[in-house]
Amino acid sequence: MHPIMNKLAQQITKIIDFFYRPFAKWMPEQLFRYAACGGGNLVLDWVLYFLIYNFVIGHDLVYFRLSTFDFLLCLTPHIATLCLVFPITLLTGFWLNKYVTFTQSSLRGWSQLGRYILIVAVNLLVNYVGLKLCVEVWGWYPTPSKMVITIITVLISFLGQKYYSFK
Repeated sequence: MHPIMNKLAQQITKIIDFFYRPFAKWMPEQLFRYAACGGGNLVLDWVLYFLIYNFVIGHDLVYFRLSTFDFLLCLTPHIATLCLVFPITLLTGFWLNKYVTFTQSSLRGWSQLGRYILIVAVNLLVNYVGLKLCVEVWGWYPTPSKMVITIITVLISFLGQKYYSFK
């Protein structure tokens, strides 16, 4: 890992561990680190989702022309926003899990990344189906829908990362 990234991971770990002290009686350190890193990445996800949905996409349908196939793809604004935010939080989430939360894993980095992407793909599917259901079937607003769905995916993610990606 690059020295600057290593230093950043150490600083983040120190900050999280400082706040862990009052919680030490109730939860393991790794769970607290996961919650802190996941919480930070979750806030990043929600903020990016809100900003992109409201100020970049602008509540409009998004069209992509795939000229190779002469195919026009149309995405609803909430799904287009998900597609833009997803790669960013995928990378930040992996980095935080690998270098702050699950640092004791003996798996090689590429194996971890592949497994991490698989767990995230499951969560992406849950997000997609959940947004379609909440927004298009039940008529909920997109941002609160995303927040509710995130609660479900957090549980899936922790169990998958702890027992599969970074075991």
